[in-house]
Amino acid sequence: MIDSAEARRTNIALLIDELVDANHILFHQNVVDGFGHVSARHPERADRFFLSRSMAPALVRSADILEFDLDGAVAEPDGRAVYLERFIHSEIYRARPDVAAVVHSHSASVIPFGVVRNAPLRAISHMCGFLGEGAPVFEIRDAAGDGTDLLIRNRALGAALAKSLQGAAAVLMRGHGATMVGTSLRQAVFRAVYTETGARLQAEALRLGPVTFLTAAEAAAAAQTNDAQINRAWDLWRVQARAHAGTPQKDYLRE
Repeated sequence: MIDSAEARRTNIALLIDELVDANHILFHQNVVDGFGHVSARHPERADRFFLSRSMAPALVRSADILEFDLDGAVAEPDGRAVYLERFIHSEIYRARPDVAAVVHSHSASVIPFGVVRNAPLRAISHMCGFLGEGAPVFEIRDAAGDGTDLLIRNRALGAALAKSLQGAAAVLMRGHGATMVGTSLRQAVFRAVYTETGARLQAEALRLGPVTFLTAAEAAAAAQTNDAQINRAWDLWRVQARAHAGTPQKDYLRE
């Protein structure tokens, strides 16, 4: 019989395995490259989250995952370098109790929509309905002036970013990238992939002429439908990412 402590350890181990897969999926789907990161809230401690040490997402393994508190401090410091922008994660978790995972990327297709004022990133197709009528844009100059390196390198900037995000699924970061959140790790990854896809589609459509975007009601309905289908995409992306990394496969349909 498995006791409760062992069950908790198993649940955490499974989450860490999924977080490793999330890092690899985001790389394989061209959302992150050598930079960017993804985290998951601790399943039993809302004031803690898991995030890799500072390294390229495609190289992350389970041993690289560290536990952090909401001040952005490592729970058990061991001297390994951590991401400068871990405060993106800690302050969003602090501000948004509903958020279970956070993705930060420098997606090339997304960045233009954070620097052009009259071109908000909106839901152009049903697959990115979560973007609604436009993702908010974080302007770091409003929080720290015009002399920063644009990185979220402290709690104050993380809190300012979380304030810009408010209740949205994604926030663009002017001249920097974007941050996506989800009520599950799989949802956050799904949103990160389709934020990149939506930005690419919108840029292409704008070259052709005026764009017909989804209405708020259409976007909400599409997002609700897609949320019930996330595992379909996740299973495919995980198989592709593990094959690319040479990781042994499992029968995911039986999980």
